Amino acid sequence: MPCYRIVFLLAIFLFGAQVSAQTPRAALEHFKEGNKKLERGDLAGAIEELSRAIEISSRLDVDRSGTHKAMANGFAISADNHSGVTVIDPFTAYAYTSRGLARYGQGDWEGAILDWDRAITINPGFAVAYLDRGSARYAKGDKAGSLSDWNRALSIDPRMPSAYSNRGALRQQMGETDQALIDLNKAIALDDRSARAYCNRGFVWIDKRDWQRAISDFESAIRLEPRMAWAYQGRGTARMDLNELEAAIVDFNRVLELDPELVNAYMNRGLALLLQSKDEEARKDFARARAIRPGIKDELATRIKLAEELRSSKPQRHLTGPD
Repeated sequence: MPCYRIVFLLAIFLFGAQVSAQTPRAALEHFKEGNKKLERGDLAGAIEELSRAIEISSRLDVDRSGTHKAMANGFAISADNHSGVTVIDPFTAYAYTSRGLARYGQGDWEGAILDWDRAITINPGFAVAYLDRGSARYAKGDKAGSLSDWNRALSIDPRMPSAYSNRGALRQQMGETDQALIDLNKAIALDDRSARAYCNRGFVWIDKRDWQRAISDFESAIRLEPRMAWAYQGRGTARMDLNELEAAIVDFNRVLELDPELVNAYMNRGLALLLQSKDEEARKDFARARAIRPGIKDELATRIKLAEELRSSKPQRHLTGPD
């Protein structure tokens, strides 16, 4: 049976009216520069800039004479230096959220979650922080935590398409296909330019064995984002289930041009080649899949056995099954 997975979306808070006039200019400049580096993929540079924004926007900076320094946060003006009260600029929540994205990009799930925890502590109504923390929780295998975060994001902002897309993708993986379809339809209704929402819904149609609707959604995703490897992977999976093996192989070839480490594409292309009796080529793909993910050995053996049985049976059945 073909293999696939879900595609999650995170959000970045760039700059907006929520920033207070009392936020130090230096903090704003580091914040903007950090987000520019984040968008360019300079994750280490982004973390450095955003850490400076957090440091400056959190600083009281009152000297012994009671005179506030030039870089002091304006929220500190009314604070008594001996009161023990900590004054936090709400802007700091946005800087923590962006730094969390950079840490997420580095694979530092714990660090990212810690930053989003801090953002939520500062601003419990910040839907984007819940959206992003949910993705990190999913990456750690905490599906219940990610579902809770996306539910919370939608309770704050019921018109957040990315939260519907993420929750729908998770529900699809959990086998709740009808609920997943409701969420993904909502995501697309709110933002019909979201390639990831179409891609996620395509996988729901595969689960429902509606291959043509699946292909239509994957093609929509590809039109919107031509370099989305998982959209080609999904279309190849649907074509494989329709026994359109040559077209499926073309899609899996494209997947591997875009993402040479995507193990599912090697597995599926190998299965398609095996069904065409191109055993030597199939073995090369299976060997590559095992090299990338050694723990896949038993699962792959099961899939190969099924493909060999299908090849010898007439009429040939589809490879679809629970993933």
